[in-house]
Amino acid sequence: MAKTGASAKPTRADKKASRKAKRQSWRQNFRNMIEAFKVTRANDAKLVPLMVLWGVLAAAVVYVVFFLVSGSVLYPIVLAVMAGLLAAMFSFSRRAQRTMFVRAEGEPGAAGWMLQQQLKGDWRLTQGVAGTAQLDAVHRLVGRPGIVLVGEGSPYRVRGLLAQEKKRVARVSGDTPIYDIVVGTTEGDIRLAKLSRYLLKLPSNLSKEQVKALDKRLAALAGPGRSPLPQGPLPQGAKMRNVQRTVRRRS
Repeated sequence: MAKTGASAKPTRADKKASRKAKRQSWRQNFRNMIEAFKVTRANDAKLVPLMVLWGVLAAAVVYVVFFLVSGSVLYPIVLAVMAGLLAAMFSFSRRAQRTMFVRAEGEPGAAGWMLQQQLKGDWRLTQGVAGTAQLDAVHRLVGRPGIVLVGEGSPYRVRGLLAQEKKRVARVSGDTPIYDIVVGTTEGDIRLAKLSRYLLKLPSNLSKEQVKALDKRLAALAGPGRSPLPQGPLPQGAKMRNVQRTVRRRS
């Protein structure tokens, strides 16, 4: 019986193409990491000293522990080097994330971008459910805590947008809890770096089935207030007037 295409073994050309794709992916990831390191180092003078410090401390601790356990002098060196590299990379990851939040904070679209990239768990995100031509926006989250409306932009304009959106959502949400927050740097706002932590601390009020049903009801609530805000933070050097002109055309 002839073999089907699904069960046929990959040809030499297929294997070569697969290896090439893996190499390209690895090179791209490596280039991205180098670029992230350069950006972080340029904005964080403590990056390299802290990477070295944590790397040396981790290597020293692991070496001493395995030396005392095994009595070997050479064997623990390998484990110590690996532990040092892991600790240095962990330190770099945390500092890079911190730098990313600092650079993005205050930029239009930063909160929506952060929610899309960083949020974990059973959350349903709808970006830009309301907004203005001045790049203020409200994003809607549906999850186990209920409904969370996240505003970003001018605190005065955003609070009005949040109040309007809260009334709209309340018409179909019943007794589901509705939380509204503003991401920013003024008093009473949630800082961008702490937004994910804030959401994780909210109590669980709905089951997964209720979350799914609620999200469907809210999806039918599309209105004219949908924000044409660009996806993600504005690029460095982008001219606000040009972006606002584009937003007004989309509105």
